[in-house]
Amino acid sequence: MTSRTGFFILAAVLLLVSLICIGEGVQLIATGKPFGIGIGVCAFVIPAIGIWFLWQTVKFGRVTEAMSRELEAEGGLPVDELRRTAGGRIDRDSADEVFARRQAEAEAEPADWRVWFRLAVAYADAGDTPRARKTMQHAIKLRG
Repeated sequence: MTSRTGFFILAAVLLLVSLICIGEGVQLIATGKPFGIGIGVCAFVIPAIGIWFLWQTVKFGRVTEAMSRELEAEGGLPVDELRRTAGGRIDRDSADEVFARRQAEAEAEPADWRVWFRLAVAYADAGDTPRARKTMQHAIKLRG
């Protein structure tokens, strides 16, 4: 299963659970009891937070795909130059070398979103997903 397929399955489950949660919230509020009303209100807030996170993830994915297409058209997408182990895993030393080069590029041109995009890819290749996401968000801000 691809990550895109998994995302759509989880998004559908989130929406279904949100609808069920909202339905239960309506029933709890209809009881008229203070405790029921309190839990019923929470049953509206929790799905709203989940849907907001889902929307932010979709927006992030769409923007990064557009950036990737733009870089591809310019010939600026990072080339996969990483060495791999016999099992197909990325060699850690190779990832560190590419990362050091990408970091130097970002330090040399801090206002160019393209180098930050490539640095985010290097973070992801090195297995540092939180920094990869944060760096990609920085690239999105620079791109405007």
